Amino acid sequence: MFDQDKWQEIFHSIKKNKLRAFLTMFGVFWGLFMLMLLLGSGKGLENGVKKGFDSWATNSGFVWTRRTTMPHDGFKPGRFIRFELDDVKALKQNVEGLQHICPRNQLGGFMGGNNVVRNNKTGAFSIYGDMPEYQEIQKVDVTAGRHLNPLDIEEKRKVAVIGKSVTGQLFESHEDPINQYIKINGIFFKVIGTFQSKRTGEDAERDTQSIYIPFTAFNQAFSYGNRVGWFAFSAMPNFPVSTVEENIKKVLRERHHVHPEDEAAIGSANLEEEYNQLNGLFAGISVFVWIVGIGTLLAGIIGVSNIMLIIVKERTKEIGIRKSLGATPASIISLIIQEAVFITAVAGYVGLFLGILLIETISYALESKGVDTGFFGRPEINLTVASSALIVLVFSGVLAGLFPASKASKINPIEALRTE
Repeated sequence: MFDQDKWQEIFHSIKKNKLRAFLTMFGVFWGLFMLMLLLGSGKGLENGVKKGFDSWATNSGFVWTRRTTMPHDGFKPGRFIRFELDDVKALKQNVEGLQHICPRNQLGGFMGGNNVVRNNKTGAFSIYGDMPEYQEIQKVDVTAGRHLNPLDIEEKRKVAVIGKSVTGQLFESHEDPINQYIKINGIFFKVIGTFQSKRTGEDAERDTQSIYIPFTAFNQAFSYGNRVGWFAFSAMPNFPVSTVEENIKKVLRERHHVHPEDEAAIGSANLEEEYNQLNGLFAGISVFVWIVGIGTLLAGIIGVSNIMLIIVKERTKEIGIRKSLGATPASIISLIIQEAVFITAVAGYVGLFLGILLIETISYALESKGVDTGFFGRPEINLTVASSALIVLVFSGVLAGLFPASKASKINPIEALRTE
């Protein structure tokens, strides 16, 4: 390995055929370079899509009402179900694995917008009646003041936590919104906190146009009585969310006289299922990336093997002379393999280095400029994976040189000397 004469011969062989050596090394370089780009881009896409889940507990879900489609207990189909506060207690007592159950209401119904007034400024925002536990299901960054707490619920305090967009539209940039009052449907609420969304893009904009007020104050102020619009819930660790989801629906069907087989009457969704589907999708993308990357690398390795065969053929007479002077087959094999490994290792390292450099440059630019790329997040490469790819590549270089080296070691010195 450290024989100076061997290295001189390797460098002489490469120098003698510069273009051929360059093209051979470029094939290996391009294979590893593209593999790094594909891995980095795939991870960037995964980070971007999964960032939408940063603000949600993946062990959570939602249950809402729809119309019945089957008659039951004397009730005709087409009946609209209405959840009530009493359902909360029943769910807590009868659903195993339930961690949090949060009743929610929205002023004006789902996706409804309501005028909010502060002095001479107005804006249309989404108004939610929430429990403090909802913070464990949808997480936000509180930028000033505080979020809702149990005392707000117990004392039915008319307080509000407002999003960044609400703050921007109702308050001047130099004003502190904390302890100021806003008017919702003619009723004053004191601002106790502001928040920013953990999500990006349109989702973040939608989140920050929201106002959270205590569920009890909401129902009292807007005459909702004990009505509940929908439930948000979370499951305890190690409990399947889908099982908890189905048990919640089962209890609600029994309480609201819904046929046990009427699946359409109560709608639901759980984030665990969506998150697992995404993981499966990106696992498939990762496999595809590796197949493409390894295929490209394999093409480069085959190129190295073919070039080494040509080199062996060109140096047949030289190898014959070596053997006639006492060179062993092992020394011939080591010379050919060493040259193949050198070509693949150098080309692979350059491809690895430039690939990582490009991905890190893109990542730094996106992060430092604060660019919102939507579904594409911060690209990154696992250095352990990258290093493993280089090691496999070097081992492939050994295999690439093994067949030509074996062929060279079997050259008959007498026949080699006769070769023109």
